[in-house]
Amino acid sequence: MTALPELSGKVALITGASRGIGYGVAEALVARGDRVCITGRNEDALKEAVEALGAERVIGVAGKAHDEAHQAAAVERTMEAFGRVDYLVNNAGTNPVFGPIADLDLNVARKVFETNVVSALGFAQLTWKAWQGENGGAIVNIASVAGVSASPFIGAYGISKAAMINLTLQLAHEFAPKVRVNAIAPAVVKTKFAQALYEGREAEAAAAYPLGRLGVPSDIGGAAAFLTSAQSDWITGQTLVVDGGIFLNAGVG
Repeated sequence: MTALPELSGKVALITGASRGIGYGVAEALVARGDRVCITGRNEDALKEAVEALGAERVIGVAGKAHDEAHQAAAVERTMEAFGRVDYLVNNAGTNPVFGPIADLDLNVARKVFETNVVSALGFAQLTWKAWQGENGGAIVNIASVAGVSASPFIGAYGISKAAMINLTLQLAHEFAPKVRVNAIAPAVVKTKFAQALYEGREAEAAAAYPLGRLGVPSDIGGAAAFLTSAQSDWITGQTLVVDGGIFLNAGVG
């Protein structure tokens, strides 16, 4: 980044943001002048992301999202570096299994829920106590269209994202009026995380979408920027489906 925008005065904490959707969200918020803390498991990848986004405005805290010590460290580091945490974007997620739910290893299911749901709740509790409870702000949970429909072969992931959507409702109810809480439910976005869903058949996969393409991280970044802006000040408890129109294909005919 060669030219940094004027500081907005706002600060965001984005989990799972060294690449993919999380990185796209970080790009969008940095581009409007926010200062940002990003997290990720791989310290080297995180350092590269910080440098690419602009180390003048961005810090990174490495660790696993489900680790409570990491959650606390990320919030503490954000407060130390920037003195506030206005926005939380819960993006960290995992989907380590592909297959029918009848054969799902329950230990894998527990891991999926720990990372995709419980960690989001943990971060929300911590940002509420550190800043948002007194000063307000917004939370955006990155869910999935898999959480609002049946998703064969990624059932555990879909169930966890459905739980995340309900977590969004619960937090929106309890954290109002100080903090607005919304979710984004993307369809397939071109990231390493979703690569197995389109690799070697991208044109075929994209043909199913009325808008003619798969999503890209900036599509979700733009949605997250809106849901953490003054333009969405009267929106809470909602799930914004960002799907290229794929759900339109469920209609009659």
